[in-house]
Amino acid sequence: ADFAAATEGHGCDLVLLHGYPYHRQTAALAGRHPHVYADLGAVPARTGARAAAVLAEIMELAPFGKLLFSSGARALPELHLVGARQFREALGRVLGAWVEDGAWTRQDAARVATMIGSGNARRVYGLGQRVSGGA
Repeated sequence: ADFAAATEGHGCDLVLLHGYPYHRQTAALAGRHPHVYADLGAVPARTGARAAAVLAEIMELAPFGKLLFSSGARALPELHLVGARQFREALGRVLGAWVEDGAWTRQDAARVATMIGSGNARRVYGLGQRVSGGA
C-alpha cells in the first residue's frame, strides 16, 4: 500500500501481477489508487473450481476498468491456451449469473467482458495506438 501511494502522481501506471491469494487487497489497491491495476492471471491458474467465486470477489472491490486479463501461464505455450480458456469460463460464470439474476443486461456483461478481456490492457499498455515520431 505504501508503494502504491508513493508512486501516485508520477505518470506511471502500476500493474499488480498475480495477486492471489491476496486478491482482495490487490483489488482494494486498484480501487483506491487511480494508477493501480490488477492482473487477474493467477485466479484460474491457482483456484481451479473456485475461480468464478474468487473473480467475483475481485469484481466487488475493484472498478471493472482496472482489471486486466492474463493467462497466468509461463513456460509451455499450451498453458497460455489453458489459462485463457479457464479465465473465459470463470468470467462467463460470474457475468452469466449476474445476468440470470437480473442484476445486469447481456449488453452490460458483454461490455465488461471486453473491457477485462482486452480493452483495459490495450488502454493501459497503449496497444493499438499510433506512436508519433520514429522511423
